[in-house]
Amino acid sequence: MNATTTRGTALVTGASVGIGRDLARLFAADGYSLVLVARDVAALEAVARELREKRVNVDVIPADLSDPTSPQKIFDALHASRTHIDVLVNNAGFGWHGSYASANLDRELAMIHVNITALAHLTRLFLPAMVAKGNGRILNVASVAGFLPGPYVAVYYATKAFVVSFSQAIAAELEGTGVTVTALCPGPTATEFHKRAKVANTAVFQANLMSSRSVALAGYQGMQKGRRIVVPGFKNKLLTIAVRLLPRGVILRTSKRLNAARPSTE
Repeated sequence: MNATTTRGTALVTGASVGIGRDLARLFAADGYSLVLVARDVAALEAVARELREKRVNVDVIPADLSDPTSPQKIFDALHASRTHIDVLVNNAGFGWHGSYASANLDRELAMIHVNITALAHLTRLFLPAMVAKGNGRILNVASVAGFLPGPYVAVYYATKAFVVSFSQAIAAELEGTGVTVTALCPGPTATEFHKRAKVANTAVFQANLMSSRSVALAGYQGMQKGRRIVVPGFKNKLLTIAVRLLPRGVILRTSKRLNAARPSTE
């Protein structure tokens, strides 16, 4: 990293598409230097070129976070270049739809590694320097799925429950240090996620979707204010209230119905 900015440097994982890409754009517009991480090299470079054209200082680190060695490699590369990370955005993640009994085990375990292990690993690697400096922000992209169980998307929902709980706990530990942790919990969003996860043909994704830009903006603003939980959208906020008030059995049956695949109309 050859240049500095008044706002510091933000590391964004999963920065090549969707919410991650929109978050990168927001950081860039606000004067941050950027380190962008994703496994799709072509898409990652495209985002970097777009931002560099706006005179933003951008480094890219192609990495597959399902590889257990990736977080340490990312940290070591930045340490070697003496790049201090002021903001860590753990956005990378993926889901998959289907019955767990017939699920591809390797894919499910990779999901746990990307959504949970890599997030926790990167946080642990970059957090001490933030605490030592007395300043820093961490934004973990979770989901409203983290507030309830999700039949047919069981592992994905469970990984997001970890992110919500982990983020809140670490945020409480960090009180008074100058470092904040925010969990961004969007509902269904217009990104490539629902197509990749094979959930496009469920009731959850048949309703109006929020744009990734609006979700990213809510998360960015909430992070800058040091909020611990950000739930974009009125309906999504109502959902998080409902799961605390309604009987667990009702929540589970409703979630199962909404996540069940609908018959194809093609």
